[in-house]
Amino acid sequence: MEKTPNKLFWHGALLAVLLSIAYSIVLASQSIEYTWRWERIVPYLINTEPKAEYAPFDGVATLSADSSTVIVEPENGDMPQSYDSFTEIMVGDGDLVFEGDVIGSKSDWRLGPILNGLIVTLQISLVSLVFAVLIGLFVGLARISSNPLLKHLSLLYVEVIRGTPLLVQIFIFYFFIGTVLDLDRFTAGAAALSVFAAAYVAEIIRSGIQSIPAGQMEAARSLGMNYVQAMVYIILPQAFKRTLPPMAGQFINLIKDSSLVSVISITDLTKAGREVVSGTFAPFEVWFTVALLYLVLTGALSWLVKLLERRMASSD
Repeated sequence: MEKTPNKLFWHGALLAVLLSIAYSIVLASQSIEYTWRWERIVPYLINTEPKAEYAPFDGVATLSADSSTVIVEPENGDMPQSYDSFTEIMVGDGDLVFEGDVIGSKSDWRLGPILNGLIVTLQISLVSLVFAVLIGLFVGLARISSNPLLKHLSLLYVEVIRGTPLLVQIFIFYFFIGTVLDLDRFTAGAAALSVFAAAYVAEIIRSGIQSIPAGQMEAARSLGMNYVQAMVYIILPQAFKRTLPPMAGQFINLIKDSSLVSVISITDLTKAGREVVSGTFAPFEVWFTVALLYLVLTGALSWLVKLLERRMASSD
């Protein structure tokens, strides 16, 4: 009888390994005399600094009786502007103000540049993922087509895209194709990621379809289905189940590869991290935070794929 492993022991061993890694990081930081200051990162995640309110034109400031509202009356006799809910008022009753002067500040919170970069990364990854699947499905079907033109064109596409670096393709899409078609940075970056990932998705789909026994197609055709019906209702659903794990790996790579769009001045998570480093001189805290946010994105995608796998397995 096979002996079951001691889960408590191995969980303890895992904890010991993680603690040793953390201790090694602490020793490394001490060896270079680095002082960790995580509080410097917080404003770049969630900015809670008061928001300044500026005078819209030249005029005279008037305070309400309870000093909670500031009214700016323009010198030319136009309609006055009223401002309230200030946490701090910077002008006095009857003060002369000029356009752009700070008249007060309000309590406010807003996303910092790192979280804004995270949102851009999520947006460009989702757009690229959808188009990569659509393009990859078409190319994958063309790869197994009996039409020589479609088959060879799809093979050429796959080999060219997989044989050239993504960074070079981003430059080509932005500086050449983007200039010809007048594409903005986001569209050019998303297009480059979609085309690049689609080549790998196409090969995954092709291998998944070819792993289905040929008898499945023959049985579907014998039941009166045409080729498209047999592919949609019989072959592709089975191939999708088999290709889900490698497809998930490709989608995770797509999220990580999206960091390269920062080279065309898209302020994604990586570019936001570089900008914060230049302003805070806290490279370790910033890059550990950026790595953690990428891990959250890829971990969430991995969890969703596992959930989908379980549901598909239970439906069999």
